[in-house]
Amino acid sequence: MAITSSTTDPSAPFDTQELRAWRGMLRAHAALTKALDAELEAAHGLPLSSYEVLLHVSHAEDQRMRMCDLADSVILSRSGLTRLIDRLEREGLVARESCPSDARGSFARLTPEGRTKLDAARRTHLAGVRLRFLDRVTPEELEALGDVWDRVLAGDDVDEAAVPPCG
Repeated sequence: MAITSSTTDPSAPFDTQELRAWRGMLRAHAALTKALDAELEAAHGLPLSSYEVLLHVSHAEDQRMRMCDLADSVILSRSGLTRLIDRLEREGLVARESCPSDARGSFARLTPEGRTKLDAARRTHLAGVRLRFLDRVTPEELEALGDVWDRVLAGDDVDEAAVPPCG
């Protein structure tokens, strides 16, 4: 189902309803991210970005993930992810492994210490998301929000075939 704007000029200023929806999404994301980050940092010494990396790696096959795939999953640049993985490696939470099929590629693998840290942080994170977001909306609103985000993300104009493979 294609949904179009109420205006025929895509560069026209937002009307009140559009502005409220757009700014609301941005402000809610910023506020939730800031609160969840502070909570994880205080309770576990683990920033939200590190938690997300550990979570993605934990869900990957053999609890290891190609660095370029990980960068795409957590929406970080490759250089930003490299710095973050360097720190997580120094802390003993992940280990790097060479990619046998591609000398330029590498994997991030979750260590037992990383699993322990993630498991502890996960309880804090889930409770924070429930308190600050899920408990504030009805099941019907959750369904509607899920549908909205699916539509918004399906509208991404990136041609996946044109994106170069990991290397």
